[in-house]
Order: sequence, then structure tokens, then C-alpha cells
Amino acid sequence: MRLDKATALLHLARRLAASAEGLALEEIAAEFGVDRRTAERMRDAVRDLFPQMEEIREGRAKRFRIPGGLDPFFETPTVEELADLALAAEAARRDGLQGRAENLVSLAGKVESRIRPGLRVRYAADVEALALTERIALRPGPRPACDPEVLRQLRTALLAMRQVRFDYSARGGAETVQRTVDPCGLLFGSVYYLVARRIGAPDPVLWRLDRMAGVEVLESPAQVPESFDMDAFARQSFGVFQEPAEDIVLRVRPGSADLARSFLFHPSQTFEPQPDGGLLLRLRTGGLLELCWHLFTWRGEIEILAPDRLKTLMAEEVSRFRFSEPDATNDQP
Repeated sequence: MRLDKATALLHLARRLAASAEGLALEEIAAEFGVDRRTAERMRDAVRDLFPQMEEIREGRAKRFRIPGGLDPFFETPTVEELADLALAAEAARRDGLQGRAENLVSLAGKVESRIRPGLRVRYAADVEALALTERIALRPGPRPACDPEVLRQLRTALLAMRQVRFDYSARGGAETVQRTVDPCGLLFGSVYYLVARRIGAPDPVLWRLDRMAGVEVLESPAQVPESFDMDAFARQSFGVFQEPAEDIVLRVRPGSADLARSFLFHPSQTFEPQPDGGLLLRLRTGGLLELCWHLFTWRGEIEILAPDRLKTLMAEEVSRFRFSEPDATNDQP
């Protein structure tokens, strides 16, 4: 068997051992990019290697898993995996995500503790060598400010499906009000948000974690709308600004077409090649102001075709930037 096939089978075995509910053939086929027949052959090959594989029936469907996990020999991480984990922790720390950085460092320690001592010494030298040669480019912008205890309480409420009460300050902190909400999820970006519905309100909205204090998990069960879908909620916006989605049509000039193809503007995006080598970029989203800000970074290489509201908003932002006056109270040059 070729090395790449052996690697795929080992990866499948790890996935089957890590999944409590198991994987269906359709899920195996989708994850490995193969057809159903190939997925069946992969399953059979793994079952030959690990005869303890279980078959779980869900109606007419079947799922497969390997109970009890795998021997540590099969689960030893690679140097690249450990280096990427360390790099992710450093990226989180640089972005101001101290709690996430600490969790990643803790996870790395737990993973490394399961490596055989002799191999651990060799790995440590290789991981350090990679760490000295790899850096993450600085990304300018705001850094999220979040009390780790606030995040911990909200995660507790989401896991237990309980309501949350907290003191919430308005912009500038001039006024504080107490809110009780049904938490639906967390949205991470340059600012951390709780997606939650106020008691009695019809729809969830965004609440900034850095404006919360005195977070309390209540005994009352959270009433999350049955139709709520976190992925669908996040797709309503470009970034995090929430507003009704609109159909956006943009024209990418030929000189930037290849670069644009490599970008993820929005999960709904589609590209249509044009005769001149350019692209039509279509997406459906809200958050048009944040989209305008992003289009500034393309320096005129992307033209707005629709909707008219986006054109108007962009013109207003350009005018505001062009004719803004310096702050007279700022004595800095």
C-alpha cells in the first residue's frame, strides 16, 4: 500500500476512535474526498487493523467507531503539529486572547506529557528550532478585551442551557442596566460577542463581552428559538455587523482577479469569470459598512455594481475620509 493510503487509513482510525457517535460512510467519503465505494474499502481496511470497531445502527443508517481509543503508539503527534499548536498559542496571545492562549499552552503540555521520554527530548529540540524560524505577521486593529471569568460563566451557561443575568454598560460606560437573556452562542472577532435573546424579545442580538459585569448563571432554562442556527446567524453579516442581508455584486479588475480568487470574502461568495480576465463577485450579506471598510484595502481594484445603497455608503465614507478635519484638541503632530 502506498504511503499516502496508509496515512489516510491511520487518520480514519484516529477519527473513528475520537468520535463518540461514530462516522457514517457518507461522512467518511466527504472528509476524505472519495466516493462511497472507496469509503467502504477504507472502512474495511481499518476494521482489519482494528477488529474492535463497532457498528452502530440509527434506523436504516449505520455508523462506525473504535471504542476505547487507540494505542498511544498510533496517537503520537508530529513535530509540525506541536509547532503549530505553539504558534497558535502565540497568535492568540498577540491578539489579546489571553484565556485562549493559556488553554492552548495547557493542551500542548497535556499532549507532550503522553510522548515517550526519549522521543520527547528529540521533539523539544525540533519544536524549538521551528519556533525560532516562524513568526506571525502583525495584524493592526483592536485587540479584544474580555474578562476570562465572564467568558467562563457564559460557556457554563451555554453548556447547561441556562439563562444569564449581567450588568451591561452602554457605549462609553455612562449608563449600566441589568439584562437577563437566553444565550445562543459566542461570536469571536476583534471584539467578543454573546449572541443572546432578551427575555420577551423575538430575535437574538449581539452583546459585547467587554461591556458585561457581574455575570450570573441562573437556574432558569434558556429558551433558544428552535429555528436558530449559529452558522446562519453569523452569515447575516460581513464581519459582525448585523442587518438584513442584501445581494452584493462586485467587479474585480483583471489585475487583481487571481488574488481575489484566493480570498474568502463571505461564505456565500461566488465568482464569475469575465471576458476581460476580471471577475464578478456575488455574495449575500449584511454589514455593508464593514464591507465598505474592507473594500478600501483593495485600492480601487474592486468596483461596486450593486446594490445602490452600498454605492452610496461607500461614497459617504470616501467623502468623510477626504474632508475630515483634524481634532483641534489633539496637540500631537
